[in-house]
Amino acid sequence: MGQEISVEGFTEDDRSRFGARLARETALLRITLESGSLSQAGPRIGLELEAWLIDHNFYPAPHNQSFLDRLDDVSVVAELSRFNIEINTPVEEIAGEGLGRMHAHLSQTMRRCTANAHDDVDTVVAIGTLPTLREEDLSLDMMTPSNRYSALNNEAMRMRGGAPIAIEIEGCIAGSAGFRTDYRDVMLEAATTSLQLHLQLPPERLLHAFNASLMLSAPLVAISANSPFLFGRPLWHETRIPVFEQALAQPASSQRVTFGSSYAEADLVETFEENCGEYPVMLPFCDDRDDAAFACLRLHNGTLWRWVRPLVGFDGDGTPHLRIEQRVMPAGPSVLDMMANAAFYFGTVHELASFAPAAKAELPFDKARANFYAAARHGLGAEIDWFGRKGRRPVREVIKELLPMAERGLRAQGMAEELIDKYLSVIALRVACGRNGASWQLAHFERYGDVHRLTADYLSHQRSGLPVHEWPL
Repeated sequence: MGQEISVEGFTEDDRSRFGARLARETALLRITLESGSLSQAGPRIGLELEAWLIDHNFYPAPHNQSFLDRLDDVSVVAELSRFNIEINTPVEEIAGEGLGRMHAHLSQTMRRCTANAHDDVDTVVAIGTLPTLREEDLSLDMMTPSNRYSALNNEAMRMRGGAPIAIEIEGCIAGSAGFRTDYRDVMLEAATTSLQLHLQLPPERLLHAFNASLMLSAPLVAISANSPFLFGRPLWHETRIPVFEQALAQPASSQRVTFGSSYAEADLVETFEENCGEYPVMLPFCDDRDDAAFACLRLHNGTLWRWVRPLVGFDGDGTPHLRIEQRVMPAGPSVLDMMANAAFYFGTVHELASFAPAAKAELPFDKARANFYAAARHGLGAEIDWFGRKGRRPVREVIKELLPMAERGLRAQGMAEELIDKYLSVIALRVACGRNGASWQLAHFERYGDVHRLTADYLSHQRSGLPVHEWPL
């Protein structure tokens, strides 16, 4: 859930002290990069999965505190709302069976979470946005007790001068009238849960991998879309995207949830320098650690939710590293589907990074960003700009062309052949039949018109372990 803090409110002295230390740490990160002192390890991979606790009526169950106390597992933590949790997997090498071990860990942890939730007569489900979520489920009473979350809400609203957050999402699905309302807190963010992939590489490889990750955001959203509903209304195929962006909207031009403003030009430290210079501090909490811990830099970066975000972390021996967090994909539908999404990303980004400078010329940043929102609106039905041909193309065609790249990329990084075939065949079949989680949910709702039956059937299929392209309606 991010770094906890020991206070809920801040003074101007706090902001001044934090700002000075943030500037020092940002300068130190630049020195650390240019001196060659960052970790050369990689590729290493990691994964975070956000999930929902739901009750026997398929409504959100606000019991994560008792759930976590019983589970007593440091890899499972609380999220913003009392009905959300986050599962973290151990860091793995991508070579060999690393992704398979990650798959096994996630499956086992999900099973233990489900068994543990039963003590509250609840269960666990991984889905981008819960179809049965109600507006009344997002009150401040549902916020997980945490100084960090309380302070984040207070500061976000302070920065708005107390003005309500206007939510306006147009309907991009046939028959949808769109959705408009106002919020006076940030709790709408709790309506969004995601699959977050981490990729650590040697510094000299990160720049092109980061830009390739931005280019790949649209195909990744299209193949993985799984959030078509908000409060029972079908809006976008990946409604999580506009919900998260608008839930934390600020009156300033620099938004805190964003696709960004450009490709990285020289290195990823540029992004942290932009963080320091362009974004007001939201959580000015300083502890007594040395600047080399980058505590303020990391805390500030944790309040800027770029869809593709660089992170500073530390290897086991304490050496600082940079890594990429790919945040565009939602939670679900099945564990196999999510691991297939991960394999597709890790393989394709490796290959695309090798010609990213030329790709930038063919796919300018503005087009990559437009592609991202087109995929969020229309999922596998989107048309996007891509390389090698003028004009927009069906995203399904693009994904088919990317699959051989993903295979080459995974093989070049030493992934076991049986895992390459296992995971990429899931993507290939999903594209062939045009069914991701969002299209399955929409087809189910069109047939039955009942979000409770939809959620029940979704949960049953998720527990079966079958990939979504095999789910019956």
